Amino acid sequence: MSSRSNHPLSRIEYQVMWNRLISVVEEQAQTLVRTAFGTATREAGDLSAGVYDTKGRMLAQAVTGTPGHVNSMAMSTGYVLDKIPLAKMNEGDAFIVNDPWQGTGHLNDIVIVTPTFRRGKPVGLFACTLHVVDIGGRGIMGAANQVYEEGLYIPITKIVDRGEINEWLIDIIKANVREPVQVIGDIYSEIASNEVGGKRLVAMMDEFGLEHLDDLAEHILDHSREASLAAINKLPHGTYHNTMWVDGINGKTMELKAKLTIGPDGIDVDFAGSPGMVQLGINVPLCYTEAYTSFGVKCIVAPHVPNNAASLATIRVTAPEGSILNAKHPAPVAARSIIGQMLPDVVFGCLAQALPNGVPAEGTSCLWNVRLMGGMGRVDADPEVLKDATSFNVTGFHSGGTGARPKLDGLSATAFPSGVRNVPVEITETNAPVLIWSKEYRTDSGGAGEYRGGLGQVMEIETAENKPFAISTSFDRVVFPPRGRHGGRDGTTGRVELVSGKELSPKAHSSIPVGERLRVSMPGGGGYGDPMKRPVDKVVQDVEKGLVSRDRARDLYGVVITADFEVDVDETAKLRTRIAAE
Repeated sequence: MSSRSNHPLSRIEYQVMWNRLISVVEEQAQTLVRTAFGTATREAGDLSAGVYDTKGRMLAQAVTGTPGHVNSMAMSTGYVLDKIPLAKMNEGDAFIVNDPWQGTGHLNDIVIVTPTFRRGKPVGLFACTLHVVDIGGRGIMGAANQVYEEGLYIPITKIVDRGEINEWLIDIIKANVREPVQVIGDIYSEIASNEVGGKRLVAMMDEFGLEHLDDLAEHILDHSREASLAAINKLPHGTYHNTMWVDGINGKTMELKAKLTIGPDGIDVDFAGSPGMVQLGINVPLCYTEAYTSFGVKCIVAPHVPNNAASLATIRVTAPEGSILNAKHPAPVAARSIIGQMLPDVVFGCLAQALPNGVPAEGTSCLWNVRLMGGMGRVDADPEVLKDATSFNVTGFHSGGTGARPKLDGLSATAFPSGVRNVPVEITETNAPVLIWSKEYRTDSGGAGEYRGGLGQVMEIETAENKPFAISTSFDRVVFPPRGRHGGRDGTTGRVELVSGKELSPKAHSSIPVGERLRVSMPGGGGYGDPMKRPVDKVVQDVEKGLVSRDRARDLYGVVITADFEVDVDETAKLRTRIAAE
């Protein structure tokens, strides 16, 4: 670091510039949200945006975005620079990649990297990622046995050359996806997003008289590293273990295993002992494993330290090569989020041993996105029936409940750890010929506890054009529920079915006949603490709001509530005394 940055006034200036840099990448992200074509970005916020120095180190990320994108995109810029050194880039260039092992873990996530120039010299790079609705192939949860079957695979390629779009590449992408308008529109949005970031960076450098970002980068990275290590070293050093069972595939459950070691120079997480790869797209490339593992650690240990190359470097993640958490090419990986988003809960179980009263209960964790489709080739039905059916592909982002926290209830119908928003049903109904008859909290799905787990939700969906449609499911927590903590009860498992009673697979492509209605019941989060310690008035409020039934209030909380929502004090006292004795 230069001597200038050690001057007190310079430290203040650098902090102002650091904050300004964060606002720059947030504007970059908001540009992406406001111009995107796909609902994943526009409505759910499934994206990332960040700025990098000339060495490819991430200096700042936007608050808007998901850990799986940001933390893995942090490495994408390095891969681009390895292939095309900054000295060979030109002003107006942009590069595209969706390699799962160099990007964000599966083909649907497209990364754009753009160099920024000031007065003819490169001063940094911007990168962004978003999830496109379709990338061809068999879909998120198809029967693909290799990544080649999962869609269009784009290696690092120049998509903009000195301001001119590579129309040949655009044509190839259009020809290989089912929703070319949405996909190409999203790619143009990414290019625009990086351009906005670059313009704002140059304006900032002009304002502060910066010829380069080198000193500012060192200030950001040094302080982030120091702050991260300071937070880590407040924890008791040692090694902690945890395991978690997940549903797996075809009735074969899986046990994820983690060893977390806290030491003076950071935290190491080792997933040795976790299962091997499978022939279905729930395998996880290491970049995605690193992304969600490090996010889970940061949430508990150093939540206020900004995310950048230095703060991430204090958390080191390993998994055996060829395991489900370090899948090797060409394994199918389209649904890598099913397993990958469970990893914060896995490391929470380790950290709970170091911080006994500082870690939430387990939540749904994996997303319960409703991927609907229709038309020829997308539905298992008579071609004659489908010949005039609307062809569509739409994804609604939806979530179960989160785990209860040490001093607060869990959040209902809220995505954690991904942080994406639920997509309004009106948007889905506008984009596809379906009717969503209901979308409501799932009573009794949150695990009982002094602090109640967040509720899942229930959705019922039917065709709007008298044609069969299909759902591609990629769900977990159907066999194993989110576990409670410190005496809290487990949350409720999820379920996919027809209203008529037929159960559907949580990881498959299923068709919904005309006249049938699809019901998706999402899991609830685990509870925290002894349910008998939950204040009676809070139990009454839960029952009044329909979050907890009277039966559960009596059986799990020992509170007897009358038809007019009054507490039967005598019966409650007797019941709680009996439960305590048991």
